[in-house]
Amino acid sequence: MTIPFFDGHNDTLLRLLDHARADKLDLFIKGSQEGHIDLPRARSAGMAGGFFAIFPPPLKAGLAQVAAAPDYAKGQLPPQLDLADAQKSTLGMAALLLQLERAGALSVCRTAAELKNAMADDSLAAIFHIEGAEAIDTEFQSFEVLYAAGLRSIGITWSRANAFGTGVPFRFNADPDIGPGLTDAGKELVRICDQRGVMIDLSHLNAAGFRDVAAISSKPLVATHSNVHAICPCTRNLTDWQLAAIRESGGVVGLNFATGFLRPDGRFLADTPIDLMVRHVDALLEALGEDGVALGSDFDGAMVPAEIGDVTGVPKLLQALLDHGYGEQLVRKIALENWLSVLERTIG
Repeated sequence: MTIPFFDGHNDTLLRLLDHARADKLDLFIKGSQEGHIDLPRARSAGMAGGFFAIFPPPLKAGLAQVAAAPDYAKGQLPPQLDLADAQKSTLGMAALLLQLERAGALSVCRTAAELKNAMADDSLAAIFHIEGAEAIDTEFQSFEVLYAAGLRSIGITWSRANAFGTGVPFRFNADPDIGPGLTDAGKELVRICDQRGVMIDLSHLNAAGFRDVAAISSKPLVATHSNVHAICPCTRNLTDWQLAAIRESGGVVGLNFATGFLRPDGRFLADTPIDLMVRHVDALLEALGEDGVALGSDFDGAMVPAEIGDVTGVPKLLQALLDHGYGEQLVRKIALENWLSVLERTIG
């Protein structure tokens, strides 16, 4: 039995942009066994779709290396990224996403109805997501262009500060309550996203920014790829009060497969058992209820457990949930249906 799943976060576009090969599209369409996701492996695993993140990387660093090595900043926030540089890399990844759509590899979906139609047509359903709003100017002109291209989900920050807010630095044994809240421009960005049907992603945002989004937005609170701080006390994971706020809003958290956000010792080690992923799912279910838990792998942007390996390992996690005693209906909700539900209530 193959249970279809929808993934809350991958950095595959960043991997493709950074690749030296000229035939970048073929790396995804034909498959290469490099990285974590390509089309043949996604289809064989039962991947119905996902959030395809566009992450504008820091300068003077290998793009994929930065995304895959959260300790690179040594617990400090990286410097802010210039608007022009952020727009260059963001447009490069957006172009790849649209080229993949034109080649028939996936469908960029702007509404929940389009998601369902794409999956019914056996097309990989993609949500255009940006991770860090550095490419958006404070007059929101570039927002209009990105929105027209299909943008429907925004993580206001990556783990650095920008014109809209401040992200959490990568620290272990630390609380995400670090740094100031959203700027005036950041608060306006939240209002615009609510009005236009663009989902706000709280992963990477600090606690003060989280509180600001919760106070302003009328939409469900969502963290696409975060885990439970009580199990792994790193800044990237969610504390009890954050989980309670997400539940109260009818929101969703996607389980992050990154080993350093799973392990109680915070170490990035491939030798991390699937049982630990199940432990986080247990805690998320207790905090959020059956409607609030989903998947957010961070494929192509993090070290994942060796037992998972790549996208073809997701069925192993779903089987582990079944073996743990979760009924098939609940596993299907975690794998796919909870993402569809929250997207209906955010992007429309």
